[in-house]
Amino acid sequence: MSGKEIYKIWAPTNKKWTDWVRPVPFIGIDHPKEIKEFLDFTIPYNDSIKKQNDVAILIDLPGGDSIKRGIQLAKLGFRPIPIFNGTNPNMGTMSTTNNAIIEPFLIWGASELKKIPLEKDAPPVFLLDSNRLCRYKENRFVFDNSWDVYPQDLPSAEYFLKNGITKMIVIGNDIAKDLKKILYRFQTKNLQILFTNGYENPKAIKIKKVKIDDL
Repeated sequence: MSGKEIYKIWAPTNKKWTDWVRPVPFIGIDHPKEIKEFLDFTIPYNDSIKKQNDVAILIDLPGGDSIKRGIQLAKLGFRPIPIFNGTNPNMGTMSTTNNAIIEPFLIWGASELKKIPLEKDAPPVFLLDSNRLCRYKENRFVFDNSWDVYPQDLPSAEYFLKNGITKMIVIGNDIAKDLKKILYRFQTKNLQILFTNGYENPKAIKIKKVKIDDL
């Protein structure tokens, strides 16, 4: 399948939330880079999250793990929405972030999604790559293709609430600095924030206001 065909599986028309699927990683599918890492497509088992129509989920794990967890939640009735926004470097160029590793998981995930009947208004699970903030450069010739998530990458709190979403569960190892500012805005609009490492039951948390120096 082409990148465009894979994209359409992840972002079918006339389905709620799919307008937020980012097309960037699907472009690289038509120009694949050699992936030398062993890829594990085992879907993790977890029963700490149940489908609730008033809950949106945000997964912030390494790209492949984020997609696998998204497929696991799709089987429960959530619609996975990949919002990866990192580019690949030119061939032969070293980079700070391995965004290309996401592409084979998107291809695999598309084949899995084709088997899963999802409701038109299924609640969303947004997929992020926690490696996006890797900015270590060995030298000035390393291409910095790290990226941040911004408020416009997600629906607004008002949109969530208008569509019946009153809680957001974040799955990850911690709350990344670029997410804190967004989640704080959600919190001030009465969208409840919960956190889990993916295995324990989600717990309500309070996001402190982020200072500019902390970003």
